[in-house]
Amino acid sequence: MERVRVGLVYGLLRAEERLLIAALEQRGAVVERIVDRQLRLELTSPPPRYDVVVERSVSQQRGLHVASVFAAWGIPVVNPPHLLEVCNDKLRTTALLAAAGVPQPRVMVAFSPEEALEAAEELGYPVVIKPPLGSWGRLLARVHSRRAAAELLRHKRMLGGFHHGTLYVQEWVPKPGRDIRAFVVGEETICAIYRTSDHWVTNTARGGRASNCPVTPELADLCGRVARALGGGVLAVDVLEHPERGLLVNEVNATMEFRNSIAPTGVDIPGRVADYVLAIARAEQPLSLAAAS
Repeated sequence: MERVRVGLVYGLLRAEERLLIAALEQRGAVVERIVDRQLRLELTSPPPRYDVVVERSVSQQRGLHVASVFAAWGIPVVNPPHLLEVCNDKLRTTALLAAAGVPQPRVMVAFSPEEALEAAEELGYPVVIKPPLGSWGRLLARVHSRRAAAELLRHKRMLGGFHHGTLYVQEWVPKPGRDIRAFVVGEETICAIYRTSDHWVTNTARGGRASNCPVTPELADLCGRVARALGGGVLAVDVLEHPERGLLVNEVNATMEFRNSIAPTGVDIPGRVADYVLAIARAEQPLSLAAAS
């Protein structure tokens, strides 16, 4: 059997990319490393010969555009551009999940500081104000009063720019000192971690501590619904534990980090992702659940 040719696109060669390359090569794949900042793609030329491309760029812009070019050439991409585009934008993710009936915290979106302030009043303090675009818990703010919200929104107006033009206001969900990150491959929740922190932002990139979280039927069902709503792929689903309403989806990440989650869960996450990538390359399963439905 001819070996599968994989193009792995990245900006920084982090532990995740090294682990994925090793897992793919252990399974007999030929992996070509593609540094996004060093790419020159002539769109009208014949495409390069890859059976599948794995998109791992830190830059959301470069990742989406590189994935879009390879997908237009007819090469399957994990994750595909439509999934990157949706998950890069919290507003679009929330809207699609809401349409699918996936439980989430209440969210209101406004396009002026005045309306965002009224949204915060309607939701009730404290609220979380976050940019629709971004990752690693950056530019999040929890505000406890109208005065604090007004000052924050005034700063956003002064900053200007695309990131601050749409104001995403989310209800505050009291957490038991932790939240959940679940790892989904295709439609299966392969493992999950608790992210525990003394700070209300629990991202492991911000110092959160990872420990194993059992994949209960409730968590697996919730994450499966997320995957079906967004179209499958390789996803990290961030989940909050509401004291009365149960599990709520907070955010979905389409270029997930997993280095700190292998040891506590005991699951070979890069191996599971590699198996999925090779199944896509061999057309053993559909790239998009949404396209297949």
